[in-house]
Amino acid sequence: MELKTPSKLEKILAAGHHAVTSECGPPRGSDPEAIVKKAELIKDHVDAINITDNQTSVTRMCSLAACIRLKLMGLEPVLQMVTRDRNRIALQSDILGAASYDINNVLCLSGDHQSFGDCAQGQNVHDLDSMQLIQTFRFMRDEGKFLGGDEIKRPPQMFVGAAANPFADPFEIRVPRLAKKIAAGVEFIQTQCIYNLDKFEEWMKLVRDRGLHEKTYILAGLTPMKNVGMARYMKKRVPGMDVPDEIIKRLADTPKEKQAEEGLKICVESIERLKEVEGVAGFHVMAIEWEEKVPGIVEAAGLYPRPQVD
Repeated sequence: MELKTPSKLEKILAAGHHAVTSECGPPRGSDPEAIVKKAELIKDHVDAINITDNQTSVTRMCSLAACIRLKLMGLEPVLQMVTRDRNRIALQSDILGAASYDINNVLCLSGDHQSFGDCAQGQNVHDLDSMQLIQTFRFMRDEGKFLGGDEIKRPPQMFVGAAANPFADPFEIRVPRLAKKIAAGVEFIQTQCIYNLDKFEEWMKLVRDRGLHEKTYILAGLTPMKNVGMARYMKKRVPGMDVPDEIIKRLADTPKEKQAEEGLKICVESIERLKEVEGVAGFHVMAIEWEEKVPGIVEAAGLYPRPQVD
């Protein structure tokens, strides 16, 4: 795939290296130290850091401001942007704001329904959906124009990503939905957390059957389990999550004080297996409020040191 942006993440993927990304959730306040501390923990072990956009519909420091903090630290952010909260005017405005700080990666998302969060009465916007947001980024970048048709002075130069969930029902539409995102112009994908490796490998086979792995870079998502309670919660309460009973049994059979260590071990084993899957271009390690464990995971999985690109 041809390089189109100044993104370090794109350069690493284009060079054929397994990319490694992680993410940080912004704080429920205005103190920037929360983001700075999280980023300091993981910065040497990842190629780029996602900043979530009011995840689970809970009000937090905005993703754009947190991404700017990372840029000022000399790091490579991935701006997550949901369509739930802003119309096309505000979305295009934020795209220009990000471009003004040379933020070169974006992840286009719909966003969790507001009923999950702290402002259940908030209005859904969804003026655009996530597919149309992908198209908007590509149009602004490649055509150098606003959606209204006017020319942009200094168009944004961004590597455009989106999310994919190989496990949501119905399974048979998962690959066609990925194909639609690729047709809309997506250039990299970060997946939902993978625990059912067999099901994910089945999804990847269907992806390869359509040649989609040659049209976009797929980063496999991993979240380490802290204990058996977390595993049970994710299996029963988190929509679109597929946690096999074997993982729950493995954690349940582990002494309580060693379950976190076992969860990390499962995560590393998963990465090692997925490294061998054709079409997996990298890994997105989502250690939720457990960022200090990311370096150990990356090192144990043989993904450190990270390659350097010009």
